[in-house]
Amino acid sequence: MRIEEVRVRGIVQGVGFRPTVYRLARVLGLKGDVCNDGEGVLIRVSGSEEEITDFVGKLYQECPPLARINEVIRSLYLGEFDFDNFVISPSINSVVKTEISPDAATCPQCQKEIFDPFSRYFRYPFTNCTHCGPRLSIIRAIPYDRNNTSMVNFSMCKECEKEYQDVENRRFHAQPIACHVCGPRAWLERSDGKPVISDMFSMLDDVDAVCTLLQKGEIFAIKGLGGFHLACIATLENAVKKLRNRKQRDHKPLALMAKDINIISEYCHINDLEKELLTSPAAPIVLLNIKDNSKLASAIAPGQNTLGFMLPYTPLHHLILRRMKVPIVLTSGNISDEPQCIDNEDAKDKLSKIADYFLFHNRDIVNRVDDSVVRVNDNQIQILRRARGYAPVPIKLPPGFTKIPPILAMGSELKNTFCLLGEGEAILSQHLGDLENAAAFNAYQETLNLYLNLFAHKPEIIAIDKHPEYLSSKLGKELAIGNKIKLEKIQHHHAHIAACMAENQIPLNTKPILGIAFDGLGYGEDGKLWGGEFLLADYQSFQRLATFKPMAMIGGEQAIYQPWRNTYSQLINAFTWEEIKEKYGDLEIIKFLENKNPKLLNQIIKKGINSPLTSSVGRLFDAVAAAIGICPEKCSYEGQAAIEMEAIADINILNNDKETLNYSFNLEKSDNIYYIDTSPTWREIINDIKQHISSSEIAAKFHKSLAIAIVTTVKQLRKEHEFHQIALTGGVFQNQILLQQVKMRLEKLEINVLTHSITPANDGGLSLGQAIIAAAKYLKK
Repeated sequence: MRIEEVRVRGIVQGVGFRPTVYRLARVLGLKGDVCNDGEGVLIRVSGSEEEITDFVGKLYQECPPLARINEVIRSLYLGEFDFDNFVISPSINSVVKTEISPDAATCPQCQKEIFDPFSRYFRYPFTNCTHCGPRLSIIRAIPYDRNNTSMVNFSMCKECEKEYQDVENRRFHAQPIACHVCGPRAWLERSDGKPVISDMFSMLDDVDAVCTLLQKGEIFAIKGLGGFHLACIATLENAVKKLRNRKQRDHKPLALMAKDINIISEYCHINDLEKELLTSPAAPIVLLNIKDNSKLASAIAPGQNTLGFMLPYTPLHHLILRRMKVPIVLTSGNISDEPQCIDNEDAKDKLSKIADYFLFHNRDIVNRVDDSVVRVNDNQIQILRRARGYAPVPIKLPPGFTKIPPILAMGSELKNTFCLLGEGEAILSQHLGDLENAAAFNAYQETLNLYLNLFAHKPEIIAIDKHPEYLSSKLGKELAIGNKIKLEKIQHHHAHIAACMAENQIPLNTKPILGIAFDGLGYGEDGKLWGGEFLLADYQSFQRLATFKPMAMIGGEQAIYQPWRNTYSQLINAFTWEEIKEKYGDLEIIKFLENKNPKLLNQIIKKGINSPLTSSVGRLFDAVAAAIGICPEKCSYEGQAAIEMEAIADINILNNDKETLNYSFNLEKSDNIYYIDTSPTWREIINDIKQHISSSEIAAKFHKSLAIAIVTTVKQLRKEHEFHQIALTGGVFQNQILLQQVKMRLEKLEINVLTHSITPANDGGLSLGQAIIAAAKYLKK
């Protein structure tokens, strides 16, 4: 007989792992115990070596749905062992090394119970079990026990206590277990403070009354799992417009929720992988191609050819949508640019002018978690926003990164995430939004402190973006100086490339690869604004080989939201204004620009007054979009013009193999760097506009041209440098058409192409790149 200690690491707490261990040990006739501790799950077990080997094998085979075993370590146990049977022992508080499960969508068994009138969970909006329910959104500390979550405020009734203690029950040690008797409750309020009785709208309860009121065209603020949402019926044009006007959200697409897949399929095409994503425990928003006969309000996603759909992921949502035969809009409950509300009083204060009614509940949201957004491109998953359902699942680091100190990376300014690195894993925070807003920056700091405490992470290196004005960089610098921690400043596009390499498991000492990083803006090594970069890079360093010819961003940041500024800058690089007026003065875009005082603009560019030079491909997209009439005056969100141009691109031209259906460009070399000059492109685009070529054709030709320009540049660089892999990264590569066109052409050259699938290509993945570069630099010393 042998006694062993079996250490299990991974996502093994709060997911029904101990009951599985208990059940297997009992079936196999083993003795001992199992408990949670700071490192995961600890098992002490007695039996023959063969029996214990069989037991460990079955742990992998019968792992619960939400659990993930990263590591099992077996060793002889030499301590006191006095067990007549196998038992579950109390948790041990110790050094925290375990992982936290993300929030998970309601499982089929719980769904069945909330609609079963004979179940004690009938119509209970907070029903959950070990296979589903809140995790990250309610946790305050590890181990994941009820007293370390916001469920500590609710004492279990006898029935819940009985299920919680019953190892054979699906709710054994399900920390958020609750019912009508003892758990959180939901209630309805009017935003104007007048009394409301749900009996007027439903014979059932307040949650069901929401359905009736939504169908009447009312706007709701609903407290959900990780924050508040604003909701209205998606088929009522007036309701959607009312929501947009009140929220002051002019054009940005609104997310939708439908009762089931059948309803979604009335409006969108869904393939098997998209269906799998929609019904997964993560239950993200999935971008789906719109069917031509969509009867949804046109104000939901103006200028788009996709809709973002999700399925109900909590019992509360299932109950609201039970009688709903059409989708509802379900968008973040916030005021413009601020983070999602999570507190009832804060929501009343901020959302009462938007919502007609509130559906509140009294379970505190500890950790704000937005909905994740994903799409399927070429049968591969692209995560566009990594949040609910995905964070904080750790990302395994590539080979070579095991012996590293704890590292904290602070992320970017927009679409921020931060990253904790250590012990071979990266923990990437959920999407935290744009830090330009004071409330968002405060929320960022709160979440950062929570993560540092949850994971007992004490960084020895802090990595920041080189941009001196990013708030995340300033905070990182303060933390480093205040705590005497080493600071690493990381170049923005190098971080993008390193993030792509890391998630593709490129080992530490791999020879440099070519990273193509296209985005809006990043602070360059030369103090200029980069955004269209070809960098030969490994994890420690990079060499800039090629870029786009820099153009003036007239008015600085104003050019991000006023695309015409980029159009003017591009045109004046290809022509003189007199030439443009003479040849193309009758075109709408030229008449439009003539009213912007070209003489003054020329002086501004010439003298460099608030017009920094940038190689940004994001701004190039804006410029082309505005030239063909897509929101030239103003965008209501960053990238709107480019996104709408992608939506109209002519698919026949994109699928046509003739490489002649494209625009020209020049590739020039200066000071050992190649520059892609788009002057010829602009001459041909403006001629096409003059010839009344449709915007759809021009949009398609531009996408194709850019892909050809990229591949031509790659071919030239291969003549002078050795590389066999290319990473496509940066927010511009969220453009599905560009990604497909470039990838297809590069693969024809037998080049291995790396893309993003588990982290966003945009700045949401940047902190992973910052952290891993800091780790590589540490290991090199």
